[in-house]
Amino acid sequence: MGECSCATSRRSERSMTTHKADRSRKGQVLVEGDYATITFQRTLHHAPELVWEAITNPRELKEWLMCSSATIEGRTGGTIEMVAGPAQFHVKGKILTWDPPRVFEYEWKVSPVPEMPRGEDAIFRYELTQQEGSTLLTVTYRHITKQTAYGFAPGTHVLLDRLEAQLNEESLPDWMTRFTEARRLYPGWSE
Repeated sequence: MGECSCATSRRSERSMTTHKADRSRKGQVLVEGDYATITFQRTLHHAPELVWEAITNPRELKEWLMCSSATIEGRTGGTIEMVAGPAQFHVKGKILTWDPPRVFEYEWKVSPVPEMPRGEDAIFRYELTQQEGSTLLTVTYRHITKQTAYGFAPGTHVLLDRLEAQLNEESLPDWMTRFTEARRLYPGWSE
């Protein structure tokens, strides 16, 4: 796959029905010592192949993941490198599992930056399970530092809201507005 260079315009002009960050869509944060695991499950009303395309195609990542560049060598043992998210973190890693359209798992390595003074050396995993007319998407961050997990739990919540809107061909929710709503659901944030 190549560089993110153009936006997809699969979205229609209709506006997304705004929903508050409700608890049924909330991820779980499990803290063990200095590290945490963040897990989300979302039911997406699309076939696994369409969801797979949205999470592995750099053109698709540009919108929902706010990816300014991405290179994905689509195979187990391949590499991934991207600059993504609202903070535009530079992520590098090895692809640990590439099993289309079921599992995409990779190393999530970020060098130290002010927001992550220790950097990160985590594992990011997408699991897609076909259900009747839908896909159960399970997203897991493992071995992420506790400090980073506090911001990444609501951040991932919002990114998954954006992924769902993109798949539904709806307007993507505004990052900061939705983040402000979602952060109240997660530990480590005061209201």
